[in-house]
Amino acid sequence: MAAETRSTERSLGRIGAFVRRLGPTWLAGAIAAGPATMVSLLVAGASFGYSLLWVVVLSAVLGTVGQYLAMRLGLLTEAGIVAVVEDHLGSFWAWVLVVDAVLAAGLAQLAIMKTLADVSATIVGNAGLTALADPRLWGLTWAVLLALGLAGGGYRIAEIGAKVLVSLVVLAFVASLVVVPIDPAAATTGLVPELPAGGAIVAAGVLGGAVHITLLTMQSYTMRARGWTERDRDIATFDVASSLLVAFGGFSLAVFLVAASVLPATGLDPATITEIQAAEALGPIAGEHAMWVFLVGLLGAAVSTLGGNTIVPPYLVADKLGWEQSVADPRYRAALVVVALGSALGVVLEGAFVQLLVLVLAFGLVGTPFALAVILYLLNDPAVVSEPNSALENLGGIALFAVATVLAGEFVLDELTGATAGDPVSVFVVAFATAMALAICGLAGRYVRERYW
Repeated sequence: MAAETRSTERSLGRIGAFVRRLGPTWLAGAIAAGPATMVSLLVAGASFGYSLLWVVVLSAVLGTVGQYLAMRLGLLTEAGIVAVVEDHLGSFWAWVLVVDAVLAAGLAQLAIMKTLADVSATIVGNAGLTALADPRLWGLTWAVLLALGLAGGGYRIAEIGAKVLVSLVVLAFVASLVVVPIDPAAATTGLVPELPAGGAIVAAGVLGGAVHITLLTMQSYTMRARGWTERDRDIATFDVASSLLVAFGGFSLAVFLVAASVLPATGLDPATITEIQAAEALGPIAGEHAMWVFLVGLLGAAVSTLGGNTIVPPYLVADKLGWEQSVADPRYRAALVVVALGSALGVVLEGAFVQLLVLVLAFGLVGTPFALAVILYLLNDPAVVSEPNSALENLGGIALFAVATVLAGEFVLDELTGATAGDPVSVFVVAFATAMALAICGLAGRYVRERYW
């Protein structure tokens, strides 16, 4: 009996040590499960009922495939993705990747800060502190706190607290699944791929929450911070599957199914949905406290995601310019401060943050196919990796690239021909998409020349 007890303790100890080593892709999952994804899922359910369930399921599956491929590249090269691109494709392509990722991360930064500032002002305003209910005040306050925390290394405490708040609201959505009368037959019809009229931007936003250039490019850096190499492939694979497929997938399904079951019946207008109206999704489980639970959870998601998103541009720029990716390097620290303080400009963005969050995820998806093309290119080059992709890995990567390209294309087409065609945002989206399409064609042409000519 004593021997069995010791054996059990050793087994539990090994499992505990294994679990404690997890982390790089969980950071990506924490960013993915941020306010933009939460809002996109709520808008998808409120707008189209169960019709976009297939996109929600695909987002978790394809997000896992994308992070797995990024994980393989990071393990096999043991370097940051920008440095790998520079060494094997050249400085031009490295800069294209940096600009692509920085634009996507920068716009997300502004929209998330607007969310954080607006939610903070709403919370204090509803608490009776109307003198402090100014989003501009909160935008500046959070930007300064973000700069001090990241540059001084003290942000970790705020991030832990934020993740606790996010966990609470996720648990509320999961608990709501037990209470909300979900229609299994209607939900099943949502597994049939169909894009309802007006659903392009929402579908692109949902997929963009899990398949995003920010997540793909950060994977190699977070693994390097852990010191992972090819010898850690097993734990790295488990890290990807447990965070994106299981945790993020469960989060996405819970939020979407609750929203699709509750919000359409409230009669709200999805085009103008506000955070207060979105909180009604938690009404069945939180009752009169639904608004507070949702707002506090949304605030936590914004704080948690903002910290992870802030380090993306400095990491990529530092890798390209050869800086040390640590606050010990004053240049890197200065870049962190600039990005953190610059995010305060998000409060001047026009429109409700609910619609802006969906838009920035859709925009990020437009830049993602190029990053996927780069990763697939490098993973099939024996001069870059010692173990090129298998046929199955390439099949998954090509499927991911195709779905991301189609949904991004639908979004761009909607911007080109829809009601907003001609406004500055739509023009910028179309121009950016055109540039990324040309970059992908150029990269494909280079690959064909090198392999077959």
